[in-house]
Amino acid sequence: MADRTYRWVLVTLAVIGLSADQASKYGVFKWLYRDGALSSGIGNEHDMVPGWFKFIAQFDPDAPLCDCGFSALQTWSAPIMPRVNHGALFGLGQGQKGNANGFFAIISVAAAVAIVVWGTRRHTASERGLMVALGLILGGTIGNLYDRLVFGGVRDFLYFYRIEWPVFNVADCCLVVGAALLLIQAIFVPSVPETTAATPAPTECPAPAIAEAPKT
Repeated sequence: MADRTYRWVLVTLAVIGLSADQASKYGVFKWLYRDGALSSGIGNEHDMVPGWFKFIAQFDPDAPLCDCGFSALQTWSAPIMPRVNHGALFGLGQGQKGNANGFFAIISVAAAVAIVVWGTRRHTASERGLMVALGLILGGTIGNLYDRLVFGGVRDFLYFYRIEWPVFNVADCCLVVGAALLLIQAIFVPSVPETTAATPAPTECPAPAIAEAPKT
């Protein structure tokens, strides 16, 4: 019987994570652009849980649009560029703008390739929990990689301002949850040994019977 595979889980969660990330970014930035009526000329925000959590979208009118095929993607939410995070998760490395964005873009490509290669292994694909974790990480990685390539940085809009938590996005959530599941899988889930198809032992052919001469 063929081994059960959960590669479809990896692909499905990666697509869902990427779609949710991009739909939420484009949707929130379009909604909070409000036809250019920006608070303090920077952006707008909307309280989702008063006193705790809000959506925030900031824009950078001085940032030039690229003279490339990405211009339509850059202006779908607003005719001006969004203000982006050039660093990594939760703003790490934000101060180094262009260098940081290029560096983390390369890391994202390498991580995505590694996950795809890892996920295609037969032993890996047979573990459902592992494929769930890898699918979420892949979706989050590609979601932020898209932003780095199109906008030169990552669009963030989720803000727990009560505790001054760094602004983040849906892709970051996928990365954190996927990494946590991967850690749980490594610590608490026993690894199933990789099995190989057993080769049947060679059968011994019976020795030919030697006819005895009739006794006289």
